[in-house]
Amino acid sequence: MIVDERMVTFINSLDEGHTEFLEQLEKEAREDAVPIVRREMQSFLKFLMAAARPKRILEVGTAVGFSALLMCEYNPEPCQIITIENYEKRIPIARDNFKKAGKEEQIELLEGDAAEILPTLTEPFDFIFMDAAKGQYLHFLPEVLRLLKSGGLLVSDNILQEGDLIESRFAVERRNRTIYKRMREYLYELKHNDELVTSLLPLGDGVAISTKR
Repeated sequence: MIVDERMVTFINSLDEGHTEFLEQLEKEAREDAVPIVRREMQSFLKFLMAAARPKRILEVGTAVGFSALLMCEYNPEPCQIITIENYEKRIPIARDNFKKAGKEEQIELLEGDAAEILPTLTEPFDFIFMDAAKGQYLHFLPEVLRLLKSGGLLVSDNILQEGDLIESRFAVERRNRTIYKRMREYLYELKHNDELVTSLLPLGDGVAISTKR
């Protein structure tokens, strides 16, 4: 945890909650150890939907569909969401959740590797949410920037790796060093790319919010 646990508990205690369906979906996901966005990140996404009101959203990393449904439910504007998932076991679960929530017409799930799917997309997006394999963010970035509208928002979740990112490379477990290196490179690119203005926030497990000039 990158922020004091008592502080996170206090902040989350003020949360007003979600729809009954989302609350149940979150409970099931936690019980099944499915990685979904943390409570404080959920609140931030709801704020961004209310503030930016994006009509076209791209999500890289569907899991069981929780964050796509949250963005769809709490966007004041009617929106279309394209979400990409590569893990075969979760794809039918996500599709079923979209159907149960009555959002299958608004949310399109594309199956496969985002590295192969992103180049096939052509229409620009107002909002892109990156929540897939952290070691791949850097590889996805050129296509993500191509697809992001000028003035659009790119939100990258879980960027601080439970605080590992500020440690020496040698203090990080060997199996995590490649992700560590790539994430550091990704954050440097976000902060130094002339197309972007980026802020890094210690929210949840760290989030980068970028806007395209």
